[in-house]
Amino acid sequence: MLDDFFMRAVLAGLGLALVAGPLGSFVVWRRMAYFGDSTAHAAILGVALALAFDISIYAGTLAVAVSMACLVSALVARGQAMDTMLGVLSHSALAVGLVAISFVPAARSDLSSYLFGDILAVGRADLVLIWTGAALVLAVLIARWQRLVTSSLNEELAMAAGIDPRVERLVLSLALAVVVALAIRVVGSLLISAMLIVPAAAARGWARTPERMAAGAALIAAASVVAGLWASLRMDTPAGPSIVTAAACFFVLSQGLRRG
Repeated sequence: MLDDFFMRAVLAGLGLALVAGPLGSFVVWRRMAYFGDSTAHAAILGVALALAFDISIYAGTLAVAVSMACLVSALVARGQAMDTMLGVLSHSALAVGLVAISFVPAARSDLSSYLFGDILAVGRADLVLIWTGAALVLAVLIARWQRLVTSSLNEELAMAAGIDPRVERLVLSLALAVVVALAIRVVGSLLISAMLIVPAAAARGWARTPERMAAGAALIAAASVVAGLWASLRMDTPAGPSIVTAAACFFVLSQGLRRG
């Protein structure tokens, strides 16, 4: 089964969907969409560094994404204006990454695969990394679920319960960095935030508890992967954008049914 490139793509997408749903729910609750963009855009710089020093793409993107996550968390803790700061970091990180990658001849011809993903080129080693990373992040989210939910919904209540919101914010930031590194081969740096936000936003209107929203977001993300890859195969469209387009369709459908 793993010799079939389409099945490998489906398994890679489902591995990402498994963790993107719950983590995306926290991104929506905490209004961290711009934070996700900043971390994802910085991944391009990680790609350039990985190719320049001949190391794993995952290692390069993870190192830069973690650095960006720690930087943003530190600036937020110091009271910096979130919207302006994240806007500057997001676009600056993307611009610096694109400039850096232009100095790496091997990456110029394959730039679109890093921006929009190349899920159909996923190999067995990629599958192992994606599923291992997704399982680790999901295990952390489950282990700290109540702390993360409490600090996301009400930081004052969290502090009263002995929970440090800064620690939980850092945990989410690092988890987001790991997912960004995993997702760059699946949907690319420009579409990672969409895979986190759109399924969670679609599930939000129907879920009555945080747990149901997280599970619903994971199911919608998984359905988006399958539908997007099927559409890509039938209509010869880019796989990453097709997956995100499918997620957007589920969001529109959820809004229409909700209003109805």
